[in-house]
Amino acid sequence: MPAHRLPDLPGQAALPEQTRGAPAPLDLFNTAPAEAVQRILLACLRSPHWAHRLTAHRPYPDLDALLAASDEAAYDLTPGDLAEALTAEALPDLPEGAYSAAHTALSAAQAAYESRFGHAFVIYVDDLPPDEALDQVLTSIRSRLTNDPEEERVVAAEELRRLARGRLVNALRGVTSPNGAVPGT
Repeated sequence: MPAHRLPDLPGQAALPEQTRGAPAPLDLFNTAPAEAVQRILLACLRSPHWAHRLTAHRPYPDLDALLAASDEAAYDLTPGDLAEALTAEALPDLPEGAYSAAHTALSAAQAAYESRFGHAFVIYVDDLPPDEALDQVLTSIRSRLTNDPEEERVVAAEELRRLARGRLVNALRGVTSPNGAVPGT
């Protein structure tokens, strides 16, 4: 299976290979220098506290353990950590071929959301078919505009947790050894 790379993952490649052959991505993640792992994690969620916590608790016996630790660390974000992570977020890209009215509607809804809550609207749409994502984003942003700020903070934190989880899984799929080999291929 080919590697799936996220374009904005600095330090994603070139984790050191610790064993002979091609170690699994989680093995590379567990044994890589802390700085390399932190770069990968910060590309998943821009919270230094979250990234440090996940790095410090290595090694993880399996992916489920890593994802559980990721969820727990995300649930424990302070309001300041959450605000810091939200400042780095942006709306998901519109699907290719989206008509200009969709861009206008999304821009207007995003502006209203940012004005009300002071940060970008975040939503996890990776589980949706691409042709349903735009409608879901627009429906959700309009619905969430009615939330009070505390309720929206809780919803945004949950969406960030889901985004971090999905990005982490994708990042591990893209982890490679120094020679560029994709583990498991």
